[in-house]
Amino acid sequence: MRKLKYYVAVSVDNFIAHEDGSWDGFLTEGEAVTDYLESLKTWFDAVLMGRKTYEIALKVGVTNPYSYLKQYVFSRTMKESPDENVELVSENIVEFVRKLKNETGKDIYLCGGADLATMLFSENLIDEIILKLNPVLLGSGIPLFSGLIKQTALELTDSKIYKNGVVLLFYRVKKMEQI
Repeated sequence: MRKLKYYVAVSVDNFIAHEDGSWDGFLTEGEAVTDYLESLKTWFDAVLMGRKTYEIALKVGVTNPYSYLKQYVFSRTMKESPDENVELVSENIVEFVRKLKNETGKDIYLCGGADLATMLFSENLIDEIILKLNPVLLGSGIPLFSGLIKQTALELTDSKIYKNGVVLLFYRVKKMEQI
């Protein structure tokens, strides 16, 4: 079974972006970014995005942000995809992700956002959380999860500290029967 990995940049105060979706303040160059981009091509063959996350790319004119991955955007309001390489999913999101996880292939990258992550986490569909902890305090913004989630044990499986202060943390989500 493929794993769903929520792989996301986060500030020290637990925000993945500013309220408007921008991410200025996060480090955008250096070894941590190079490693991130390489890992996307190596570990994953599909990416899941919420509509708001996808719209950030659309605002800068990018309709196909992960051309090397199968792309799914989850939205109840978008009527059609602006790019033939991006598949819109509007109904039965949880069942769609369960089915996707049962298909053969590499792992699945959950790019964001917080609403989608909260829904999938509450359905026990996220297997790992990979945090790129950036050395910045945003003060406010979009949190890692948008709503209440149940207390869940995580197991740190790996970590890496970069010279620019980014800390990469790999956590396995412990399912209830593993606690």
